[in-house]
Amino acid sequence: MRFTRILATGLTAAALAGTVVFAEAHNTPEAQAIAARQAHMTLYSFNLGALGNMAKGAVEFNADAAQAAADNLAAFSGANQMAYWLPGTSNADTDKSRALPAIWAEGSDAAAKGMALHEAALVMAANAGTLDGVRANMKAVGGACGACHKPYRAPE
Repeated sequence: MRFTRILATGLTAAALAGTVVFAEAHNTPEAQAIAARQAHMTLYSFNLGALGNMAKGAVEFNADAAQAAADNLAAFSGANQMAYWLPGTSNADTDKSRALPAIWAEGSDAAAKGMALHEAALVMAANAGTLDGVRANMKAVGGACGACHKPYRAPE
């Protein structure tokens, strides 16, 4: 019985220590930046997916939902993301990132590509009240996403 209690206490202590080490490893500025930008990209994907599903007829068009998704894209793309893009957070630095080192290289046009996404999202938001407006702007928004992902994101 004493051995079981000692073993249980030891295992509990080891588990707690492992949790602290795990949490500390994921609490670095780099890990937080990667998590923040991945969350931001997930929000893009969620809202663009809602618009895309309406545009292709996979779900019924809903003007309010389309407008909300388009407004979200415009707001998210206009947010200052500089804190997400810390040097040392590329796929060459960690397996938690698909960002290619080229995004930080001199001459990178990633910021201009981000601005192009924001401009396309603003146009989408101005036209999201109708299905034709959404359909007319899907290519521009999707193209702006791809224009950055192709040169700056590693495939899965």
